[in-house]
Amino acid sequence: MAFSTAGRSGPLADINVTPLVDVMLVLLIIFIVTAPIVARPISVQLPQPFDRPAERPDPPPPIELRLDAANQLTWNGAPLAAGELEGRMQAQAWAHAGNLPELRIATDESAEYDALAKILATAEATGMQRIAFVR
Repeated sequence: MAFSTAGRSGPLADINVTPLVDVMLVLLIIFIVTAPIVARPISVQLPQPFDRPAERPDPPPPIELRLDAANQLTWNGAPLAAGELEGRMQAQAWAHAGNLPELRIATDESAEYDALAKILATAEATGMQRIAFVR
């Protein structure tokens, strides 16, 4: 039995180690169970390097689009109707799959923004990835 004595009036400072031992035993069991699983080798087939570099095809010639002040569109200098743009871009994407041409867009300062936005939306829809703005 523990009774306090007259000479000891402060708080008891005993450390209860039972919860610490419980946690340590649980961690020990977890490590014992997972150690064999981690130590088991996993066979992986890695790609082997080869000596010659991959041949890259030459990039196709760029597509030059021009939007003038009257919102008329030209494709490499030839006039193009706005409705034909998606079909032409889609044909280029199919013809040069994996190696798409660069799309160079030049606009007049007084051209409408809406026409340029439609060109960019069409380029995104057909998968054109390389787009440049030129003067």
